[in-house]
Order: sequence, then structure tokens, then C-alpha cells
Amino acid sequence: MTAMPQTDSATGSTSTRPSIPAPRPWLVVLVACAGQFLVVLDVSVMNVALPSMKADLGLGTLGLQWVLNAYSIAFAGFMLLGGRAADLYGRKTMFLAGLGLFTAASVVGGIAPEGAYLIGARAAQGLGAAALSPATLTLVTSAVPAGAARTRAIATWTAVGAAGGAAGGFVGGLLVDLLNWRWVLLVNVPLGIALLAAAAFGLREGRATTGRRLDLPGAVLVTAGLATLAYGIVQTEMSGWTSAATLLPLLGGLALLAVFTVVEKRAKEPLVPLGIFRNRAVSAANAGIMLCGSSSFAMWFFMTVYAQNVLGYTPLQAGLALVPSSLAVLVGSKTAPRLMAVTGARALAVTGILVAAAGFAWQSTMTADGTFLTTILGPGILMMGGIGLATTPLATLATSGAAPGDAGLVSGLVNTSRTMGGALGLATLTTVAASATPSFVSLGEPDPSYLVPGYAMAFRVSTGVLLFAAVLMTLWLPRPARKG
Repeated sequence: MTAMPQTDSATGSTSTRPSIPAPRPWLVVLVACAGQFLVVLDVSVMNVALPSMKADLGLGTLGLQWVLNAYSIAFAGFMLLGGRAADLYGRKTMFLAGLGLFTAASVVGGIAPEGAYLIGARAAQGLGAAALSPATLTLVTSAVPAGAARTRAIATWTAVGAAGGAAGGFVGGLLVDLLNWRWVLLVNVPLGIALLAAAAFGLREGRATTGRRLDLPGAVLVTAGLATLAYGIVQTEMSGWTSAATLLPLLGGLALLAVFTVVEKRAKEPLVPLGIFRNRAVSAANAGIMLCGSSSFAMWFFMTVYAQNVLGYTPLQAGLALVPSSLAVLVGSKTAPRLMAVTGARALAVTGILVAAAGFAWQSTMTADGTFLTTILGPGILMMGGIGLATTPLATLATSGAAPGDAGLVSGLVNTSRTMGGALGLATLTTVAASATPSFVSLGEPDPSYLVPGYAMAFRVSTGVLLFAAVLMTLWLPRPARKG
């Protein structure tokens, strides 16, 4: 610890005061990644616990849907607000506030006596996640200087976030099998408390901008617009795309976002400076992240239900079967920085997307009697290894193209793109799968093989989405500057 000279403005005398040492970058990255893992894990960890919740709390189908959707809507709707708040009020402050709310809501959900308490707790969890998640990426990019070291740190953040989504089925199955469904939520409590302590003592406060106020009209409009749009997206799973229950919130959300755009153009200190989207690296990379998210989030869902509903795996067995895919996304993300130094971010992003598309195409050939090696392991490794290779350079491009004062905002954009892409992709692909599944009328139990055509069609559509993303990234992402 060094002593820094301080001048007293009243007396002119000089004294020394010990400065607070900067936290070690690896500690900041570790804390930030742990927070990101928690919030992404809770997107998928509830899936295998739903049958137990239904029996214990008497929830109907609609109630079970809202256990999942309340979290996703709050998470996606408040993300941009959380990102800008990290810029204005401090990254550490928002990290602690978001994690505190997330942990407290996990307690309420874990002891919920009835469904309404559980759904409310899940919405509060999503709100905490929206405050916490943008701060995690901003902490990483601010703690590590630009260059190869920052790229490796972003790769770690990307890998841990992807692993959180991948680990949901395994963690949920393990807790439900060994304990009960309540521990799917209660496990967040000791982890959250430990992480709060580490963040309180291991992080230093920092904000990207001072002297600005929050654009309240913009914050209200974008939050209401994204939340309403997210609500409309999740309604498609229950009501279809053409019903009023779906179309009204979808159109309403788009209208609110259009008004938000008009307001931001006239605001002196906008929540989202629209000029940021003129930066091709920011706009194109976020589009790529959204398209990759639309496929990868749905992949975990369909692989889990295929393993259980068709191949007859238990929840825990299904989770274990996807562990190699989880490791593949970690390897892809951590390998990406080394490859970027050789190929460049743009080329690696496109290559990763094409590798993932090959895996989705392979998975679309699934059969009712498929083996672990050919219908889960092989395609799973290609799908998630490719996503890992693609997402790291895309996240690097999206964050490196922003001004320091917009660091939290850009982090919020990255997370919003991934979350909204995942919600839209899952809603669209479940509708596609349902439409491609033949109707089955029988007095007995239907043969599980009737589900395969629908699942296969979902993977074929995902393949097309990723091929479109590869073409879009080839044309839209900026080319690297020529040396000399």
C-alpha cells in the first residue's frame, strides 16, 4: 500500500493518505464470472423441477409456464436499464444490489407456500439478474486492459455464461433427485452470500461517467417495451402466433420501442445514444449474438426433452449426457482468443457459426432409437463448440467498439441480445416443433417416436438461422484494418 500526497484546500498543507490498492484483475474476473454463472443458470435450471412443483404447489400448466417466464421477462425487460445504471451509479453498487435482490428472492421462492409467491419470487430474481448481469461484463472489461488479456477475460466470461445455461439441466436434476425441487432455488442462497462477501471486499467501485442523470422517460419506455415484447414472445408457447393474446403485446412492445427511439433522438442525455448503432462492430456483433442465442438456448431445451421423452433418460441422466456439450462450449470459448490472434475476430465468428450449423444439421437427423454417440455426443460437441468459438469474438467486437462512458450500456446490449434472442428462438422453435409433430389419437400411451419429427424440424430451422447469421456476419462485420 502506497501513500499518496493530499493537499488541504483550507490550509494549503500537504499530508499523506494511504491509497486503496486496486483489486487483482483475476479476482475481479472470478467474481464477475461467478455472478454471471448464477443468473444464466437460473434461466434453465427450473425445467426439470417443474413436475415436482406441480405436485407440491398444485400449479396448473399456465402457472408452470409463468414460473419460467416471469424470470425471463423481468431479466430481458430491465437489462438495458441495469447496464446504464452501472455506468451512472457504479459497477460494484449495481453488482451488489442485483446479487442481493437475486439472493433474497431465491429464499422467498425456495420456501414459497403457494404458486403466486413462487412466480413473484421468480420475477424478483429476474429483476436482480438484470441489474447484476450487465455489471459483470463491465467489471471484466474495466479490470483488464485492452488487448489479448482482455480478449481472454471476455472468453472466460462467455464460457462461464454458456456453461451456466448448459449446466441447468444437470444441476436441476441432481438437486431434485437427491433433495427436492426447493433446493433448485435455495442453493442460490449460500452461493449468493459467499459471492456478496467476495464482491464487497474484492471489488473497487468505479463508474464510467459522472455528472449525468438517468434518462427516466427513456428508461420507462425501453423497459416497458422490452418487457411487453418478451411477454408477447412467451405467449406464443401457450396461445400461438396469431392469437390476440400474442399479437397485442408484440405490437404494443414494438410501438413502445418506436416511441422510445423518437424520445431518445430528442433527449439531451439519452439512456441509449442511438449513434452507438452506427458503429458496425456494435450493431453487427449484437445481431450475431442474438441469432446465436436463438439457436443455443433452444438447443439445451430440445436436447433435454429428446433425451427424456424419446430416449427414456431420467432428468439426471439427461443432464449428464449434456456434460460433454457443456465442456465443448468451454473449450471453444477459451480457444477462441488464440485463434483470433491468427484469423481475426470476424473470420473466427463466421467459422464458429458454420461449425455450429453443421452440428445442428447433424442433430436434425435424430431418430427414435438413436445412440448416445450419434444423436447426443457428436452433434452436441459441434453445436456448442461452434457457439463458443463464435460468441467470444462477437462479444469482444461488441464491447471494444464502445466509448468508455457507454461500457455498461454496451454490456447491457450484449446481454439483452442474447436473452431476447434466446426467448424469441425458444418460442419460435417450440411452435415449429409442435406444427411438425403429427397428431396422435389412441386410447393407450403414444409411442414416443411421434415426437421426433417435430424436434428434428426445430434443429433444421436452427441450421437455417445459423447459416443466415454466417452470411450476415460476413457482409456486416467490419473487416480488419490492413497493416502498413
